[in-house]
Amino acid sequence: MTQKIDLNSDLGEGYGAWQMGDDPAMLEIVSSANVACGFHAGDPLTILATLRAAAARGVAVGAHVSYPDRVGFGRRPMDVTSDELTADVIYQIGALQGLCAAAGTRVSYVKPHGALYNTIAQDARQAAAVIAGIKAVDPSLVLMGLAGAPVLDQARAAGLATVAEAFGDRAYTPDGQLVSRRVAGAVLHDADLVAARMARLATEGRIEAIDGSVLHLAADSICVHGDSPGAVEMARRIRAALVAAGVAITPFAGKAA
Repeated sequence: MTQKIDLNSDLGEGYGAWQMGDDPAMLEIVSSANVACGFHAGDPLTILATLRAAAARGVAVGAHVSYPDRVGFGRRPMDVTSDELTADVIYQIGALQGLCAAAGTRVSYVKPHGALYNTIAQDARQAAAVIAGIKAVDPSLVLMGLAGAPVLDQARAAGLATVAEAFGDRAYTPDGQLVSRRVAGAVLHDADLVAARMARLATEGRIEAIDGSVLHLAADSICVHGDSPGAVEMARRIRAALVAAGVAITPFAGKAA
């Protein structure tokens, strides 16, 4: 039975005058922040402000690496070469490391974003390219990936530490995959329902699939999306439900050194 769990959210995704989500509010709730690195979202000033706020609150920072796809917000699959993808990962982590140094924090893990996250969950070639990029920069970085996905075994075999992630506001298929956003019911909007689901996951390791069957899911971190309507309130309710169930909210990776 899990007695502690991490809460993470995708942050730093504004761009210039365009605001995405409420980063300061989310940073009061989560224990880890997946910060955009400029490829799908985020400009240097926005990213730096988010990192400074995370450092001030003791929130762990992860590099939210992506395909180079600002127009599609990183949600469009790309058939890139392995060498290109490895270089893109190295570049993004390095950029965030520089901004972290200026903000008084550090990158302690990597969570791929959007289409890249979904692709490497099953695609061994692209997964290997991402893993190679992480190892080239810092082999002590932790890779965050979908709970139960082959990429986690692949990363561990390559020598990386991993953390398994579940999604608070997403429906699951009976085999443990995320239901496609194109399918009705893929995104959950009832904050009380989501909070109850996450409390059960954290304490029992179980979650109900979209067909009503019950999945056994071992997760060390729960993602609470910050860019949807009512996201902050949903995150607050998830945290409150976890605390009420006796679950401690704590980052899986190190905070600022």
